[in-house]
Amino acid sequence: MTAAERTGSFATDTDDAEIAVLIVTYNSAAEIGGLLQSLRAEAADTRMRVIVADNDSADATLSVLARHDDVAVVHTGGNLGYSGGINVAAARAGALEHLLILNPDLRVRRGAVRAMLAALRDRPHAGIVAPRIVGDDGRTAASLFNEPRVLRSLGDALLGPIWTTRPPLLTEWIRGESAYTHRRSVDWASGAALLVSAEAARAVGEWDERFFLYSEETDYCRRTREAGYTVVFEPDAVVEHSQGKSGTSAALDALLNVNRVRYMRKHAPQRAEAFRRVAVVGAGLRARKSAAHRFVFRTIRDERSWRQLPRGSWRGVAGSVAASVIVPAHDESAVIERTLRELAEPASAGSLDVHVVCNACSDDTALRAGAVPGVRVTSLDIASKTAAVNEGTRAAATAPYIVLDADIHLPSTAIPTLLRALSRPGVQAGRPPFEYDTLDSAPLVRAYYRARSRIPAMSAALWGGGVYALGSTGIERVGVLPALTADDFYVDSLFAAREKAIPLSAPARVRMPTTTKALLSVLTRNRRGVSALGHDAGRRTLRDVLSTVRGPGSMADAAAFIALTAIARLRARRSAGSDMWERDDSSRERDGVAMFTLPDRCGSARNEKCLTGPGAW
Repeated sequence: MTAAERTGSFATDTDDAEIAVLIVTYNSAAEIGGLLQSLRAEAADTRMRVIVADNDSADATLSVLARHDDVAVVHTGGNLGYSGGINVAAARAGALEHLLILNPDLRVRRGAVRAMLAALRDRPHAGIVAPRIVGDDGRTAASLFNEPRVLRSLGDALLGPIWTTRPPLLTEWIRGESAYTHRRSVDWASGAALLVSAEAARAVGEWDERFFLYSEETDYCRRTREAGYTVVFEPDAVVEHSQGKSGTSAALDALLNVNRVRYMRKHAPQRAEAFRRVAVVGAGLRARKSAAHRFVFRTIRDERSWRQLPRGSWRGVAGSVAASVIVPAHDESAVIERTLRELAEPASAGSLDVHVVCNACSDDTALRAGAVPGVRVTSLDIASKTAAVNEGTRAAATAPYIVLDADIHLPSTAIPTLLRALSRPGVQAGRPPFEYDTLDSAPLVRAYYRARSRIPAMSAALWGGGVYALGSTGIERVGVLPALTADDFYVDSLFAAREKAIPLSAPARVRMPTTTKALLSVLTRNRRGVSALGHDAGRRTLRDVLSTVRGPGSMADAAAFIALTAIARLRARRSAGSDMWERDDSSRERDGVAMFTLPDRCGSARNEKCLTGPGAW
């Protein structure tokens, strides 16, 4: 028997392994068997364990996997996207194992794994190794890229196929056969196949689940480089990928382009708007080609439509309560259904204990909340958020507890990520990341929140996002909340930074006031609540916001932030001791946003068949 014909078994959880192979499946029955067969050939001389995270496949994927008793299958409880699936699978891997991330529709050529391992060991500070990807015709696919830049995006948008050999300054693509003939460092590579060293995986942490599909590997490669490691391309490691098995969709093409803008907003916020405008120009130039291209153009141009792009969902394990969600509500008829919409599936499946506590409601909040399957409702006579939270914690079915304001949009996919973070040693409290929704807000309100979002301290605490979570130990420390306004600020003050976690989950969406008057009401109430706790960080906040100034635009935003904060502080001082409850009603409008999940023909696995690439024509 030749070396190419030998096959091996995969390591089980009790065996030592050199590599943990992580595969995310979603309706992958037709492809996963071929990948596993190619990996068995590699297992003949490399000890590896194989972990498959299944994103709620509806086809025969699980039946195919059941034929392989040495493959560990983890059910994610929903469609968590590619990053979410990787994170679930990685949590099952050993701490000392390198992570080989593979799409289910690949085939690994003999010797590819050893070649990637050799590159990982031979290159100093190598953190990621990317193999060469070939198609059905044996030709090498363009799978390497330069870091996204405004000028590069403009070059791809305007020049496209006209000048395919343009220099790196004008394109993100790395093209040309010569670029794929030798080992080299790159900015990022296709996420279809990546070997991540155990050391780099520990240093970089989880994949960012804010990118449901597309740009997640761009983000992970960048974070790997920022951690001091390099991304290495190894041409002697070859994986095969069939290019014609399925197509894509207009919604997925739009998501690809939108997530590139989101990537820039995360890593280069000062240039993100210019990048978005270039993306609009590029999509506009292609709009005449087809209805799909016109859809992409309209979507990138109108940010409100981004809410309707494909995204994940989670329902958990039916009948197994993972956490308790406590929703204090006071006359929230306009928004309560919007908030519970995301929690309805796991609540009805019995994997979340969702408890809405109406405190002195005079509208039909309780009726609307009670109509949602799986949601419990309790009514209190006293108008007190802390009393409502205390009642919710007293009657909660299980820990951890998630306290969620009634007007906050919390994606269901953020919950398993948050619970995983709370299970880490020493972590007692946490929250998901959040994003400010100012699309309907006045210019001054937008300026305020642009400035606020640039202040690191504002995004490192438990307060400000309308949601926080407590593990068992954290629940004991908080105990019964005292009668106060700023409950989230109070809870945050009880934990050291090392005891809090803000994982890279899908973000909670916080709708901001639409008018300056409404914003001042909210800021005044918040300031009064913080003052009641004896806290005043005014000077530090002033220094922090001034440190974010990088030009005229950020200076104008900082000026708006400082002025509005000063007015709110003055108003809070004048109304000290008042029991008045200022609330923003401007953002409490009913909407009809529907939930969308990824179309079956692409799936949540990060398939190359769904990747059209930056600036593709």
